[in-house]
Amino acid sequence: QLEESGGGMVQAGGSLRLSCKASEDTFPAHATGWFRQVSGKERQFVAAISWDGARTIYSDAVAGRFTVKRHGDRRLVFLEMNNLKPEDTAVYSCTADPTDMILTTKKSSAMNPWGQGTAVTVSS
Repeated sequence: QLEESGGGMVQAGGSLRLSCKASEDTFPAHATGWFRQVSGKERQFVAAISWDGARTIYSDAVAGRFTVKRHGDRRLVFLEMNNLKPEDTAVYSCTADPTDMILTTKKSSAMNPWGQGTAVTVSS
């Protein structure tokens, strides 16, 4: 129901833009969140955006460097990542939250739709 794309390898200081596309059978209106995970570690909240795009929230680790945007086609969300650091290396996944709780809790239920993830590698 959710599909990420745009991952790859980049040098430190570089930029990448990730995309998250929700299928038409995903919730008609939902907040979209981005999380990242390094093998052996817990999944970490990155950013989230409301359905209308008016509200965004970021983790302290990426605030000021990452920007989450919703396309005119609201089922498409971008995560623009600038000034990338080696510690940003992870698999990035998006999730759809119909309750909007992610915008306050920075958490998304395992029962919500999740994508398979796209890998980002930042070399020093």
